[in-house]
Formats: sequence, structure tokens, C-alpha cells
Amino acid sequence: MVEKLKHIWMNGKLVDWDKATVHILTHTLHYGMGAFEGIRSYASHDGGQAIFRLKDHVRRLFDSCHIANLKIPFSKPQITEGCKEVLSANGLREGYVRPLVYLGAGAMGVYPADNPVDVAIIAWKWGKYLGPEALEKGIRCKISTFCRYSPNTMMTRGKLVGNYTTSVLAKSEAKKESYDEAILLDVDGYVAEGSGENIFIVRDNVIKTTPFTCILPGITRDTIMRVARDLGYEVVETRFTRDELYIADEVLFTGTAAEITPIREVDGRQIGEGKPGPVTRKIQGVFFDIVSGRARRYASWLDPFVLRKGQDGAATPKPKAKAAKV
Repeated sequence: MVEKLKHIWMNGKLVDWDKATVHILTHTLHYGMGAFEGIRSYASHDGGQAIFRLKDHVRRLFDSCHIANLKIPFSKPQITEGCKEVLSANGLREGYVRPLVYLGAGAMGVYPADNPVDVAIIAWKWGKYLGPEALEKGIRCKISTFCRYSPNTMMTRGKLVGNYTTSVLAKSEAKKESYDEAILLDVDGYVAEGSGENIFIVRDNVIKTTPFTCILPGITRDTIMRVARDLGYEVVETRFTRDELYIADEVLFTGTAAEITPIREVDGRQIGEGKPGPVTRKIQGVFFDIVSGRARRYASWLDPFVLRKGQDGAATPKPKAKAAKV
């Protein structure tokens, strides 16, 4: 359950948490046409805080809305500052930020006509998305009976509200069968992604990930591809089958919420040694160095912000340490 905080940003203004409401005739609530982002802020090693790849997330939000034919009534700089403002106002050094663009109340039916385009930005405390032990021990997954949609059925390059119906069904199915997460295949039977994560496999130190046939262009996915190549690994974007997944040395999920989560089992089959492998561990280490500000090479990915005066923050500042030369 999301812990109640103080403020939510709605259409350019901070409002009290309990007053951030919409009408029951809000068009997106009925028909699913809207767009959103998931963004994380992290406490820095020097006692500060920064949002990870904020500009890239905001750009993808605008891309998603362009795909959906939604005109955001704010500029990219305004949304960028809104994300910082809502974290600052709630005293969150480490938090999850959810910008949401939606069609408000007005006309009903599948044609929204002149319904207003509204924007909200919410921030909350969100720990390890797939559980406290997921990053350390890995998770168990199953291949879902639900398929990832065709790119001409749903616009797969957009992070659109209605696109997640299949994800909800797939995740619910997996949890009911005592798995941690679902892996969806595409309409041709190849591995696509998780319910809310991109997927990578490792075999003989070659890293593979699914191409942009029917998946969301993940920002953490892009991060890991660039980091892996900087570390000297070969990274290939190519389709692969579920049996190639079974025999991989390592499998991992990436995503803003999931971060870098190892997968130790798929459909009752142990992956590799049944624990996070050396490639996953190495990439995990660099990733958390990056988001904590220790990796100078990737400093441009961090967007610092200042907490509002009088806010204590959600995390205790860590002692200063020398930044890593990654």
C-alpha cells in the first residue's frame, strides 16, 4: 500500500494529498487513454540526493503522449521541475515519482472530443519492487499464458495507461501460482519482457536482450546496455526463445521499479547455478554506484534537487566517500 505523504502536484500546483481527486467521469478511468512514467530518486554518497535520468524519462513521457495524440499543457522544463518539487515538498531523498497525463471529465464514449488533458505528479516511498531479498537472491518466474501485444494492436513504444491491462493479468496469474513475476512471450512465441520489466539473458559472457518489436524502450534497459558495453561485454539485441531462456547462464530483469533483479528460476527450471551470476553482480554493482553518485563517468545521468527547508528526508545521509572512477 502506498504510504500517505503530504503533497501531490496537480496541473502546476501542489495540493494536499487527500484533496488530489478526480471526477468519476474522468475519461481515462473509463477508456485507458493516458500516459505515465516511473522515475526514481536516490540518496547520494555525499549526503545529497538526485533523480536518475530525469530528462530521459520526461522525454519518454512526451513521446508517449505524442503517440497517444495527447497534448501536454506543460513544457518539458515545467514537468522536470514538477518532479523535483513534489519530492522536495514531501521530504523524499529516495522515492518513486509518477507523472501521469490523463483525459479529464467531459464527453464519454471512445472519442474524447474536447476533454481537458490533465497532469499529476505523485511521489511515494517505494523500496524493492519485487521484495527485499530479490536483488540479493534472485526471483522465481513463470512464462505467462498471456502474450505481449502486437505493435499494431497497442502502441508499444508508448508507456500508455491501457497497455498495462495485460501486465496486471500476467502478474496476478504468476502470483496465484506462487511465482514472483511473469515473463510474457510475443505473438510469435519469442520472449518479450516481464509484466513491468525488460529482460536480459547471459550465456558464455554474451548478453542478449529483446529488440524493439513489441516492448517498451526501457531507460534502465538502455542504462544496462551502455554499462555492459563499457565493461567490455558483447551486447546483442535479438529475439530468443523460451528454451534459450531455460539454458542461459544468467537471466535478469531491469526497470525503474525492479532496478537490476536476477532471476534464479523459470517454469521450475533452475537458471545457471540458481543464484545471481557474476555478470549480473558486476552490472548491479556499477548501477548502484551510478545512482548513488559514486561513478563519475555517468554523472550526467543524475539530476540533483534540494529538499524544502524543514524537511528531514526519507533516508539518513551516508558518510562522504570518494567517488568511483567507473
